[in-house]
Amino acid sequence: MKHLMIIYHSQGNKTAAMAEAVTTGAHCEEAVETRVKSAFDADLDDLLWADGLIFGTPENFGYMSGALKDFFDRTFYPAEPHQLNLPYALFVGAGNDGSGAVREVDRIALGYPLRKIAEPVVAVGELDDNDRQACHELGHSFAAGLAMGIF
Repeated sequence: MKHLMIIYHSQGNKTAAMAEAVTTGAHCEEAVETRVKSAFDADLDDLLWADGLIFGTPENFGYMSGALKDFFDRTFYPAEPHQLNLPYALFVGAGNDGSGAVREVDRIALGYPLRKIAEPVVAVGELDDNDRQACHELGHSFAAGLAMGIF
């Protein structure tokens, strides 16, 4: 069985709703065990357990959330000797365009190293049904790819 770890932060409802849709999509694939943790609660053991990662963050001041940055700060150097080389994807609840959050997560992920396997889902403004569907599809396609050994 493959393992998918979803790590996200949300202070409001938007990014939490996105995480729920991603998780629901991932659960469509029975051959993948999915765990969900807040960025403050996730640690190196979660990275070592995972075969794939999906990160979620609100856009804060044109950047990722402080909680997701804290996760990266706490795990980057301890993860370094493991050369993780895991596939990852990202969803962003944005107020602007989300590009700063995407850029910085991608930049940090290269150092672990992690492999970006999908375009990020960026929901600008109020979350709508199209955004929820995109999040569901992200979770489902990621889990299916893990199950089939594509990633």
